[in-house]
Amino acid sequence: MTLPENRIYLASRSPRRRELLKQIGVNFATLLLREALPRSMDVDETTLPDETPADYVRRIARAKAGTGWMQIMQRKLPQLPVLAADTIVVLNGHIFGKPENSVHAQEMLTALSGKTHEVLTAVAVAAENGTQVSISTSTVRFRDLTEREIRMYLARDETYDKAGGYAIQGIAAVFITEITGSYSGVMGLPLFETAQLLNESGMEIFPEPTIGHSKSL
Repeated sequence: MTLPENRIYLASRSPRRRELLKQIGVNFATLLLREALPRSMDVDETTLPDETPADYVRRIARAKAGTGWMQIMQRKLPQLPVLAADTIVVLNGHIFGKPENSVHAQEMLTALSGKTHEVLTAVAVAAENGTQVSISTSTVRFRDLTEREIRMYLARDETYDKAGGYAIQGIAAVFITEITGSYSGVMGLPLFETAQLLNESGMEIFPEPTIGHSKSL
């Protein structure tokens, strides 16, 4: 099967994921899942007892894609694949998600200072024949950060919607001494794994050149 117009749905509010999909020429419409109060969230992101970080991030990505698929079915939208992703930072087995506030962000950055951590991003694509999931694991090392540097970084808008409290594509890049793995995966959407899943869903990643476009649903 070849997807019409090489088009999918993206079940994510992340501007980084939108930019990365556009980078590889994927046309998409955005499904806006509920992620915060006052309305209940579409996907409960609470960790389960004894759940490993890899199992957790796979489960959340799968749940987001599945929720997006149910949404298009309920709204009787065209049945195109739904792509979702989830990113976490892992330090010594502990999961760092998005910071809840500035104090939480400061705690995360202080913990990451001078250490090597993992960044796990799971990508899921839901379609009529089921949901496929792939995971990217990268390692990132921070140099030692001073309290003043952390405070100055927190004064910017980069930290609060990012796993681990930092954005590799922003000024936090000056904190990083080494990265092994997928730069786009650390940003929030590993393009190698994403392209593989989309190819399996019928998308042609290298079609005739067209002008990409997106809209929200």
